[in-house]
Amino acid sequence: MLTSILAAAAALFAASVSAAPLPAPAPLVLPSSITGSATFYTPGFGACGFTNAATDLVVAVAAATFDAFPGTPLTDNSLNPICGKTVTATSGGKTVQAKVVDRCAGCLGAVDLSFSPAAFDALASPTSGPIAVTWSLA
Repeated sequence: MLTSILAAAAALFAASVSAAPLPAPAPLVLPSSITGSATFYTPGFGACGFTNAATDLVVAVAAATFDAFPGTPLTDNSLNPICGKTVTATSGGKTVQAKVVDRCAGCLGAVDLSFSPAAFDALASPTSGPIAVTWSLA
């Protein structure tokens, strides 16, 4: 009896190991205008491999967007094609352009952003807390 149970378990394991791989997720397609929330953080050495300061006009994009961006390698964030692209963001009638340099693991929404203090200041006072932004990527 034990032998037949072990044989059945081995067969199930072999079947699960040889199962077809899961299909890759559909590539991310960003609309031309995106609405999300924005905060700010103190940049340093970011996921894109750049070192930046609070005075630089830079931005971290939500992990969901960063990770799903078309062409994203599985092993090296610094090779992500979103790195170095320009985000143009607008809030309250003010606009700022910032370079994508990081991945925002703390962003709650899939299309949220976290700006350097200098970039956030161009949109709102830091005492404003999270702000609504409309943004695009070029």
